[in-house]
Amino acid sequence: MRTILVLNGPNLGRLGSREPDVYGSANLDDLRVMLAAEAGDDVTIDLRQSDDEAELIHWLYEAVDTQSPVILNPAAFTHYSYALRDAASLVTKAGVPLVEVHISNPHARETFRHTSVVSAVATGVIAGFGFDSYRLALNFLTHQP
Repeated sequence: MRTILVLNGPNLGRLGSREPDVYGSANLDDLRVMLAAEAGDDVTIDLRQSDDEAELIHWLYEAVDTQSPVILNPAAFTHYSYALRDAASLVTKAGVPLVEVHISNPHARETFRHTSVVSAVATGVIAGFGFDSYRLALNFLTHQP
């Protein structure tokens, strides 16, 4: 059984009620159910959310230590958290894939959202497809050797 960590940053715990015109009306429980259904019997989805930067960093350390692939939505930390970027870099430098995802397309939003400090160290980036961004990342990760 393989585990994929699905890590979500600040304010994503409010999905379903937060700006539904941008993020949709589904919540993290809906995302968990969707990903579990897509994952297949040999993959466990470990979906987590935190508004705490340090907690997200420790979860990335855990990914290195357990060699668990990561789907990461850094949310607002995308644009300025060099600490989170450095922890994400530890993941990919350990040979563990990390896919950065975004529900909305940051490049179609406010200018400050156009820069990601995480993207350069991620294995790949998927943005703008709603929860399908996560589904596409999961598809990539489950088809890795």
